[in-house]
Amino acid sequence: MGAGVDLTGVLRPVRQGNAFEETVERLLTVIKLGMVAPGERFPSERELAALLGISRLTLREALRELQEAGYVSSRRGRFGGTFVTYTPPAPDRAEFRRLAREDGEKLADALTFRLAVESGAAEILAGLPPEEVPSETLLARLAEVTAAGPQDYRRLDTLFHLTIAELTGSSLLLAACTDARMRLNGLLNAIPVLQRNIDNTTVQHSAIVTAILAGDAQQARAAVTEHLSGTASLLRGFLA
Repeated sequence: MGAGVDLTGVLRPVRQGNAFEETVERLLTVIKLGMVAPGERFPSERELAALLGISRLTLREALRELQEAGYVSSRRGRFGGTFVTYTPPAPDRAEFRRLAREDGEKLADALTFRLAVESGAAEILAGLPPEEVPSETLLARLAEVTAAGPQDYRRLDTLFHLTIAELTGSSLLLAACTDARMRLNGLLNAIPVLQRNIDNTTVQHSAIVTAILAGDAQQARAAVTEHLSGTASLLRGFLA
C-alpha cells in the first residue's frame, strides 16, 4: 500500500446493525478521496476487518460488491490482495450542473463545515510542541502536491489537507476533515483543474506549512481560511 493517510481515522468500527452498508461506505470514502490510490493495495483482510470491527465474511461481501462495481480488483498469491481500480471521471460540466442541482443548496453548509474543521486542525497542529510535529511528513506532503500535475492534483491536495488533521493525533478530527472533504468531492472532481488555481494554491499551501512549522497557530488558521476561501469562490463561480 502507498504512503497515504493513516486509515485508522477513517475506517472506524461500524455499527453492527448496518455493518455491510457502512463498510461499503467507509471503503468508498477511502477510494474516492484517493487515500488508497489507483493501483495501490488495501491493507490485508485481517487488518481491515479489525479496523472496522466486522467479520471477515462481511468484509469479503463488501469487497465483492465493490469489485463488481469496478472499484477494486482482487489478486491471489504472494503479491496479491485487494487493489484499487477506480479512477475519478474527467471533469464534466454537465455532471457539475447535475450535482449542483442535487447538492447546491447544501454547498454553503459543507464549505462552512470544511472551514471550521480544517482551519481548526491547522491551528491545533501549529500549537503543538515543535518536537511533536512530524515536519518531514508535512514537508513531504507539500512537495508531493506542489509537484502534482492536473491529473493527480485533487488526490494529492486531499492527502495534504488530511495529513494536517492526522498529525494532530486526533482520530475524530481526521474523521471530521474526511467527512468535510467527501461532502465536496463530487463537485470538486466535476470541475476542471485550472493551472492558475494550482499556482495560487501552491503559494497558499506553503504559507500553511510555514505557519505550522513556525508554531504560529493564529497564522496557520488564517492561511487555511484564505486558501479555502479560494476553493469556495471557484465552486460558487462554476455554480453561477
